Amino acid sequence: MAKPGFTFRYKVRNWPEYNRALVRRGHLTLWIDEAALATWLHTEHGARCGRPRIYADVAIECALVLKAVFHLSLRATQGFLESVFRLMELELPVPDYSTLSRRQTTLDVSLPVGRRKLARHIVIDATGLKVYGAGEWQLRKHGTMRRRTWRKLHRGVDEATKEVVAVDVTASRVHDSRRLPKLLAMVPGPIGQVSGDRAYDTQASYESVLNCKAVPTLAPRRNARCTRGPDPPPWRAVRDATIRAIGKHGRYGWRVSSGCTRQSVAENAVSRFKALFGGRLFARTFENQHVEASVKCAAMNRMTALGMPESGRVL
Repeated sequence: MAKPGFTFRYKVRNWPEYNRALVRRGHLTLWIDEAALATWLHTEHGARCGRPRIYADVAIECALVLKAVFHLSLRATQGFLESVFRLMELELPVPDYSTLSRRQTTLDVSLPVGRRKLARHIVIDATGLKVYGAGEWQLRKHGTMRRRTWRKLHRGVDEATKEVVAVDVTASRVHDSRRLPKLLAMVPGPIGQVSGDRAYDTQASYESVLNCKAVPTLAPRRNARCTRGPDPPPWRAVRDATIRAIGKHGRYGWRVSSGCTRQSVAENAVSRFKALFGGRLFARTFENQHVEASVKCAAMNRMTALGMPESGRVL
């Protein structure tokens, strides 16, 4: 076993397939498929009074995905779709930018996740996304400003498929562990294991994982101590077993044996998210910011399904 701090070298073994997957990410047929065009218009009769809707939710989501993938504004998204439909010779209307902004508030985005027969190993993490405020250069030049605002993106990633299976957006001051029960409720299918860092070392986190009949591999705090009572509750018994394993094998040895090192999958998902879409949200209202983050995670899942690098250690 290598000592902590030792750097391994890895090599991508499926570079030709992964290279083709990277090229396919820019294909318009990937984002505007036949299924979306067939259900573009809203055909259901609503019970509410007023003018009926013209566009189905799939049309709004398709436009928002194009906006996120190609880094467009709402007005540019409208013009982009109009030109694409003109080239495709499609007689379909295109939602204008005000319709996209209004419908985004109530849009229900479902993450495209592949089916699995086996229980999932979910790795969880959170990161900050800038909403509005001064840029990095202006902050360095003039110091901090009051309007610097952030949102926290919570997500659960399937360790095997690298897909984002749960996503949530909160204010920057919300603690990571408070959103874990909601994230686990979003995961489709059974959960076999949940891994997380020390931010999730709380009673609520352990109990939410045990309620899903999963194994919690949550890194305890540095000053964690075992329970002194004779009959600890189930969540404390699991945590105490982790603390004893760390005392016997060391923190690194426990992370390797328990699978907690796969926490890097969630950190890698953060890196891919920010590399693809940037580190900020452009929507102004909280509801639209939540939808924008969900749309970006859904788009990233479609990119993941095309192909991911398979790396192997060479040193």
